[in-house]
Amino acid sequence: MTDFSSVKDKVAIVTGAADGLGKAISLCYAENGMKVVVSDIQAEKGMKIVDEIRSKGGEASFYRADVSKEEDMTGLVDFAVKTYGRLDGLVNNAGIAAESRPTHEYSTAEFDRLLSIDLKGVFMGMKFAVEAILKSKSSGGFILNIASLAGVLGNSSMAIYSSAKHGVVGLTKSAALDYARYNITVNAICPGTFRTSVWGQAPEEVMKEYAKIFSPNGRLGDPGEVGYLALFLASDLARYISGTAITIDAGSSAGKITPTIWSHPEIVD
Repeated sequence: MTDFSSVKDKVAIVTGAADGLGKAISLCYAENGMKVVVSDIQAEKGMKIVDEIRSKGGEASFYRADVSKEEDMTGLVDFAVKTYGRLDGLVNNAGIAAESRPTHEYSTAEFDRLLSIDLKGVFMGMKFAVEAILKSKSSGGFILNIASLAGVLGNSSMAIYSSAKHGVVGLTKSAALDYARYNITVNAICPGTFRTSVWGQAPEEVMKEYAKIFSPNGRLGDPGEVGYLALFLASDLARYISGTAITIDAGSSAGKITPTIWSHPEIVD
C-alpha cells in the first residue's frame, strides 16, 4: 500500500482546530476522505474551518469544547459518536503557551491553568476517546497527542510548558502499551518552531530572523507538514508505529551545530 486510502471514512476529532496546526490537520484529514469533528473554544473560527471543508466536498462538524472541562470533553466525544455513528481517532492539539520567565517567577495559578489545558486536557481527551474507539470496534484506532520539542528537551524560561509537554509524552508512551493489543496506536508529534498565529502579525523580515535562530535549515515549519505527518500516523501505513514521540523540527533536537569551515565550500556555489 502506497497511498492513504485506508483513512477514508474514518471519524476523527481534532481539538484546537480553529487555526495553526489543528486547522492544517483537519483540512488534511478531510481532503483525504476522513470525517472530522472540528473542536475549539473559538466557535466562529471553528465554523469557518467546517465551511471550508464542506465547500471542498468534505465532511465536518463543529463542537465547541474547553479541553480543561470534563463535561465539555465527554460532550465532544458523545457528539462525534452521535453525529457519525462511531469514533476512530483523536488528535489532542489544543494547548496554550506561557510567558518566558525563570521557574521561580511563575505563580502556582499559572502552573495550574497551563497544566489543566496542556496536560489534563490531553488525559481527558484520551480517556473518553479511547472508550468510544473501543466501543466502535475500530480496526484502525489512533490517538495523536501534539506535544512539542519542549516535550523531549529542556528549555530555559519554559519550565511549566516543558513540564506539561514532557507529561504528554509520558502519557503517550504508557497509553500505547495499554491499548496495543486492541489495535489502537498512540503517538506524540513534537513540533519545533512553526509559522502559526502564535507569532501574531510579525512582519516577514522578523520571521526570517527568528528562523535563523530557531531552525537549523533556516526556515520555520509550515503547518501543512504536521498535517501530512498526522495523516500518515492515522493511516494503515503506520499501524506498527506506537508509543513514539516524533520530532518534526528540521533537526533541532539532533544536537548543537558546531561552526565548521569547509575545505571545499565551492560545492554549494
